[in-house]
Amino acid sequence: MANFTTHIGVAASAGAVIAASGLSAQLWPLTQAPAIVLLVALGGIMPDIDADKSHSTRLIFTVLAITAALAALALTQTSLSWLGATCLALGLYVGIRDVFAVVFRALTRHRASWHSLLAIAGVMFSTVTISFRCFGQPARLAWSDGLAVALGMLIHLLLDECFSIDLEGARLKRSFGTALKLFDYRRPYATALMASATMLIMPWMPRWPF
Repeated sequence: MANFTTHIGVAASAGAVIAASGLSAQLWPLTQAPAIVLLVALGGIMPDIDADKSHSTRLIFTVLAITAALAALALTQTSLSWLGATCLALGLYVGIRDVFAVVFRALTRHRASWHSLLAIAGVMFSTVTISFRCFGQPARLAWSDGLAVALGMLIHLLLDECFSIDLEGARLKRSFGTALKLFDYRRPYATALMASATMLIMPWMPRWPF
């Protein structure tokens, strides 16, 4: 499989190309371009969220913790005091980064459910919903955010499959086929849980704007 540097480097490069192309086609304003690059890069390491003690895992959960803290501040600024909102944001940050991350790694297995097209759909829908509901992005930009993360994840899966091909030995490694799959065929309960969570998110999403 490809390493952390390859995943994030290729995804960030693709994100830069997509961001520039979108600007040229007037699909989003200049202020959206950095977000597109960052989201594609984040998607490029997202499938490794279930890898124990990896750079990807630490970075992903840190980003998720920061996002949750900022979303909490945005949603509670009118209902809670400044102190209350700050405490809630800090609690979410620590809880996700230092508690939930440990539990998540203990319950998941690398190259299982998160290396699948179903996971890409779930993360994309979640990103669209959070961008639209929590950060007040217009539907077009919210969908752009979701598609950016999905593209990064797809790049990750394709890279893993490419690195599973031994060109010199003209053979396929044992890892071939474990990354780019529709869903985790060997763990039906995990697949059903991920599919259910994805469907529950769908009613909260904005309509397709393109």
